[in-house]
Amino acid sequence: MPFKIITILFIRLAQIYRYMSMALSQNLKLISCFLGVFCCYFYYGVVQEKITRGTYGTEKERFYFTIFLVFCQCIINTLFAKGILVLTRSKPQKTPLYLSFICGVSYVGAMLASNASLKWVNYPTQVLGKSCKPVPVMILGVILAGKKYNLIKYLSVLLIVIGVSLFIYKDNNGDSTGFSFGSGELLLLTSLMLDGITGAIQEKMRGYGTKAHYMMMTMNISALIVMGVTLLATGEIWEAVAFCQRHPEIVPEIITFGFASAFGQNFIFITVSEFGPLMCSIMTTTRKFFTILGSVVLFGNALVTRQWVGTAIVFTGLILNDRFGKTIKKVKEPENKSS
Repeated sequence: MPFKIITILFIRLAQIYRYMSMALSQNLKLISCFLGVFCCYFYYGVVQEKITRGTYGTEKERFYFTIFLVFCQCIINTLFAKGILVLTRSKPQKTPLYLSFICGVSYVGAMLASNASLKWVNYPTQVLGKSCKPVPVMILGVILAGKKYNLIKYLSVLLIVIGVSLFIYKDNNGDSTGFSFGSGELLLLTSLMLDGITGAIQEKMRGYGTKAHYMMMTMNISALIVMGVTLLATGEIWEAVAFCQRHPEIVPEIITFGFASAFGQNFIFITVSEFGPLMCSIMTTTRKFFTILGSVVLFGNALVTRQWVGTAIVFTGLILNDRFGKTIKKVKEPENKSS
């Protein structure tokens, strides 16, 4: 994607964000965020696959430096969020920095644990495990952030998770040796726990009135610190830089990958700020479901009976959540102490 187009999109997005903040109803804002997340992360996945599965040079080298890739992504996310804050003339925030740091550490930890689990479990198992993300986000939001939900909310989230799990579950072909709990499953549980902590901290940040792009900027700065230390400790940064020097054609791809992430995070953090981390986790969980469902509509791919049942359960959960799943009590806003 040419840099000129990215710059134009960046400026237009700042104008759209200002318009969304003032003019759009909550329902339209939520739909806009979902469509933004859907489109941006679809393109993000395309570029990511091109980088990680493509070959470079006459020797057909592969790019294996995922920590470096995420580090570059966080740099662009940070600059993007800061640019939006400048363009929209946002007021200074009073959110404690320690909350942003904890949020950034848990965010990176969840991502690294999830990626590391692929050494022991296959990709469908990882996707199935991560589809349960709204559950720890809800539970730890109650425990750590003092959120209160009615029974219909719990039921609707449970139905969505069960429906998505049924939909994306892949049947075994008779070569399975049965369930076993090992390192991969432990890493997936760790990732889910850290997702829940991230959601709870974001809920606390909302209590301070933290705006979307300030939250995005500070969380990515914290993530940069963690990723920077990891890169130096492992020595991956020098190998990755050497790879980029040997194959400079990958640099524009990494930058495009970073901007795809930044545009996607823009909509994610607007969702977190306006609707809460639980709604955001429901949105990101159902994104893959709607991607597959879209391929059925567009290309006529057949669904098995289990997937139709999962589809019905997901829509039942979404309807219940929309109609009756309103939060009983918002997190208590902390008192602003005058210095």
